Amino acid sequence: MTAETSQTLDRGLRVLKLLADTDHGLTVTELSNKLGVNRTVVYRLLATLEQHALVRRDLGGRARVGLGVLRLGRQVHPLVREAALPALRSLAEDIGATAHLTLVDGSEALAVAVVEPTWTDYHVAYRTGFRHPLDKGAAGRAILASRQGALADPGYTLTHGELEAGASGAAAPLLGVTGLEGSVGVVMLADAVPERVGPRVLDAAREVADALR
Repeated sequence: MTAETSQTLDRGLRVLKLLADTDHGLTVTELSNKLGVNRTVVYRLLATLEQHALVRRDLGGRARVGLGVLRLGRQVHPLVREAALPALRSLAEDIGATAHLTLVDGSEALAVAVVEPTWTDYHVAYRTGFRHPLDKGAAGRAILASRQGALADPGYTLTHGELEAGASGAAAPLLGVTGLEGSVGVVMLADAVPERVGPRVLDAAREVADALR
């Protein structure tokens, strides 16, 4: 800690990070041990975070992330979109296909950023806010493959006709971005994805991941 930082705020943020990393919550004693502070400090931190709905405690006394975090999370999408747009624009123009950034939202895939190429005669219309099951389409399948540890070489996923008849897709997952599950991909009107598209999508996913770290 330095003179310019707040020890209490630092501890509160550490509590949120610890709770975000567990599915079953943490007790006051567990938090006390992980933070290296006494239980009284933890009680005060939790009480303050509860007032802002950032933490909740279940009947067993275990602390978990509260619904207030979701309200903060809604503001994340514009920031993520802004960071991803340069790589998506480059991808769309290079491939001549609609490029998109897709994030996990519950059990669905949600397109949070879409860029259409400027020079093509026609392309697939794909809108921001479009949702689809994770097990349909290249964007969702790439995320699931990464989640399940089943992503093998070449590191991207190809599909055809799963979301729109006559359309093919290619997507690669975002890797190494803490707190985000997502993928970068393209969708095009084609019977098959050209050979060079997959590696180019993979490069774009790495660019977006770097921008978000």
